[in-house]
Amino acid sequence: MDARQLLSEALLLSDEERAALAGELIQSLEGEIDADAEAAWSAEIRSRLERVDTGRRTKHHGSCGLQP
Repeated sequence: MDARQLLSEALLLSDEERAALAGELIQSLEGEIDADAEAAWSAEIRSRLERVDTGRRTKHHGSCGLQP
């Protein structure tokens, strides 16, 4: 399987699964990991996904919230 095929398959995953996969891939590029920071980001990601899933928050593209 090449990288394009792998990406196509990964894009079929749920938001939560893609976030976890992205985290693992980024982690594989980094050296030493701060366990406290990792736990805090994981909790934040879960919280944001929960708000989206329950309708308390909508999804935004990254540039939508930025003001020049």
